[in-house]
Amino acid sequence: MGSEPPGRRPRGLRGLRKPAKKRPAGPSPAETTEESDAAEPPAETTSSVINAVLYRDGHRVSTHDTLAEAFRQQRATSGTLAWIGLHRPSRDELLTLASEFDLHPLAVEDALEAHQRPKLERYGGTLFVVLRAARYLDDPEEVDFGELHVFVGRDFVLTVRHGGAPDLSAVRARMEDTPELLKRGPEAVLYAILDAVVDGYAPVVAGVQNDIDEIETEVFGGDPRVSRRIYELSREVVEFQRATRPLNGMLESLTAGFEKYAIDEELRRYLRDVADHALHTTERVDGFRQALQDILAVNATLVNQQQNAEMRALAEAGFEQNEEIKKISSWAAILFAPTLVGTIYGMNFAHIPELHWTFGYPVAIGLMALVCVSLYFIFKRRDWL
Repeated sequence: MGSEPPGRRPRGLRGLRKPAKKRPAGPSPAETTEESDAAEPPAETTSSVINAVLYRDGHRVSTHDTLAEAFRQQRATSGTLAWIGLHRPSRDELLTLASEFDLHPLAVEDALEAHQRPKLERYGGTLFVVLRAARYLDDPEEVDFGELHVFVGRDFVLTVRHGGAPDLSAVRARMEDTPELLKRGPEAVLYAILDAVVDGYAPVVAGVQNDIDEIETEVFGGDPRVSRRIYELSREVVEFQRATRPLNGMLESLTAGFEKYAIDEELRRYLRDVADHALHTTERVDGFRQALQDILAVNATLVNQQQNAEMRALAEAGFEQNEEIKKISSWAAILFAPTLVGTIYGMNFAHIPELHWTFGYPVAIGLMALVCVSLYFIFKRRDWL
């Protein structure tokens, strides 16, 4: 991401290494009892608590199954950081957290309602962050968006997740593998979450780019279903823009408060690195939208050209058909004249003129021939024959 080629990890920071992406073999005893942050809560329980863990000096102190246990343990143990993860919590659970950690009612209401735009708000000593995570689903070839609300206080981090992304269990594992970073406090956890969300955009960018390449092939291949696919992908790209564009302003606001809130210098470097990645992703997504608009214009041009060709073919076919109709009509008129004369003189009336005239037959035949020849030359002159 940023100016780095795909697949390359960001540069490490002096004094601290980038948290590893994978856990070492063999989980710790505390980890064996921990549920994944990415897992859905069991159906048989009404609790939305995925993790409630206390840390001190970057190391796990205790893991709790309920919020009450975590609260009691944190009060009894000084210098601890509570990192609590919830998935679609109930109003009562969030109100309990709000009472314990003095969360602002507006932020709590936002976390309950979800469907919020990405934003960063500060309520007294608590930072409230809304993020839109994304993941690319290979089978249906579409982007799935999740929503994450993060409360960051002096000694706690609360995450409220709506949807399948991001995988916060991986974030927790990386931070526990890097205690020198985790001991820097709640801001370090916020950095790790931001980094995971932004890094999660990379596979989505690659998936959307692949879809655009396929669409370009389909457009010039004349696939009639491509217009619908362009429209659907355009909607996903617009949604992707809504998820990524606010990140630049959020990270700028966060950076602007470094001095005021005495943020650790190493964390500043980390956050600037995330900001670079977010900017790169935003630029790519903006490019996708422009590319899709261009593809849609090209597809419309090709469709118009095809329609014009079909209309020309129909017009030519109609012209040829009209020529044939004129020929048929001309011969029908020519043949109608002798038929008319013959029909009149074929009537069985006793007093028809010229019926007993010696020259009646040759005159009738001559009249038929004269009318037929005259009509032939008239139609020939008008190019009907």
